[in-house]
Amino acid sequence: MDQPILIAEASEPLPRRAFYWWLAQVRHMLPPTIFFFIGFNLIVLTKALILREHDIQFTGFLTATLAALLVGKAVLITDSLPFMRRFDGAPLIQPILFKSLFYWLCVMLVRLVEQLVHFLADHGAFGDFPAYLADRFSWARFFSIQIWLMVLFLVYVTVHELDTLFGNGELYRLFFRWRSSEAKLSRRRRIRLLTRLNRLTEANSIEAISEKGAPHHHELVLILRELAAPPAGAQPKRS
Repeated sequence: MDQPILIAEASEPLPRRAFYWWLAQVRHMLPPTIFFFIGFNLIVLTKALILREHDIQFTGFLTATLAALLVGKAVLITDSLPFMRRFDGAPLIQPILFKSLFYWLCVMLVRLVEQLVHFLADHGAFGDFPAYLADRFSWARFFSIQIWLMVLFLVYVTVHELDTLFGNGELYRLFFRWRSSEAKLSRRRRIRLLTRLNRLTEANSIEAISEKGAPHHHELVLILRELAAPPAGAQPKRS
């Protein structure tokens, strides 16, 4: 079954295959970029409101936008690393905490490197940077932003892991298309159908279920049709 698909993909022109690859990367990078663009600008807005009380003008929209792009790119790169999937079979809290902490440490390292670049740009010596961090650097402000970043990473990774767990755009339908009552009824209905399917396969052999005209085969077809049917209240797809 896979061989014709691979042949068809290989027959595609190279520019088209490159475009499809680029489009897949953009789709993977877009959700974290949008999320952190909003989150970082909320941090910037909070900081600006606090500084305004002291008549200090502050604007960081461009910095927040660039930071969101960097985080989106970092998520795209780190998600392809093998060790990022080491907790995929564990309880959900473990991959959430592991990935959030890893992203948080990466951003903290980048922020410290950014401070080093600014320090060197102001004609500071590399050997004086530790003393600058110990004496003049505002660690309270640094870690206040890091705390917000950890909250953002926890929220993002949790939503991402739930979306991966449910799959097939289930969270999108739950939040934007289904009413809560419809979602509960649909979920309960699918669980009951899957329970019936499990009991059917446990009580009967594959040969007995596969025999056309048999009662078990008829029940299997009915279960599959109900599972494939759209949930109550869902809009039918337009052709």
